[in-house]
Amino acid sequence: MSESVTIDDTFAEAFPMRGTRLIITAADAELAEIAAGEFCGNASSVIGCDAEAGIERRLNSEETVDGRPGVAVLAFAFDRDSLETAVAARVGQNVLTCPTTACYAGLHADLKKDRIKVGAQLRFFGDGFQFSKKLEDRRFWRVPVMDGEFLCEDVVGTVKGIGGGNLLVCGRSQRETLVAVRAAVAAIDRIPEVIMPFPSGIVRSGSKVGSKYKPLKASTNDKWCPTLRGQTETSLRDGEHAVYEIVIDGLSEQAVTDAMSAGLRAAAESPGVMRISAGNYGGKLGPHHFHLRDLESGTSASQ
Repeated sequence: MSESVTIDDTFAEAFPMRGTRLIITAADAELAEIAAGEFCGNASSVIGCDAEAGIERRLNSEETVDGRPGVAVLAFAFDRDSLETAVAARVGQNVLTCPTTACYAGLHADLKKDRIKVGAQLRFFGDGFQFSKKLEDRRFWRVPVMDGEFLCEDVVGTVKGIGGGNLLVCGRSQRETLVAVRAAVAAIDRIPEVIMPFPSGIVRSGSKVGSKYKPLKASTNDKWCPTLRGQTETSLRDGEHAVYEIVIDGLSEQAVTDAMSAGLRAAAESPGVMRISAGNYGGKLGPHHFHLRDLESGTSASQ
């Protein structure tokens, strides 16, 4: 890690969410990737979306239930009911409709309160021609469609996840800072059980709670905007001319810790990075606090 990079003595404040994993397969990797990408569309922030979602990793045919190429996606919402509504709608609109796809649970749960209905809802599209098959304790629905059948698991397990892990990377220029956050995204992408829900994993439009315009829940984080230096109480230091944020959601506290640590280290090794910070609301937003100095030293990052 470069000694010229300042790591702020602060923490990223994250909050509880309900999360799940789906496995989307298709006849070839391209179709599986397209269906997964469409499923994850318009799912950057629950401030304005029904869920936060992203691709966790690509799967080869040896890793899937049906022996076909697949993609694992993670989705998060504030509660189980909201997650169920979002996931069922997204599978119905973007996976069911895509040629040759199938959809399976990537998480399983013993308790009904930890499950959401997916195939159990989408089966009605079969208009009475659908039928189910049970393998051990798993039920699958077979829905007739014009290229054969859409196979979808009845229920999917959920867990208590974490949303809002974040890093703020401050650099000398837009170009250098973008290179740095791309390196951080690549490092985080290798960590299991996490996603970066924003486009390319990078946020240019960091936000603060509230606005001078009453209908808005959030507005531009003016303290971190280089063009507003001198017009607001800036958080930028001399020489910092671009800031990018990386937001991380995960299925566990350890997963978010590992992801933030990997991203921090990768960004800090990139030329042009001057400082790495994080966003928080003084501990009022959520109970999960990931301290950057702990991430830097490799110790436990959350309180």
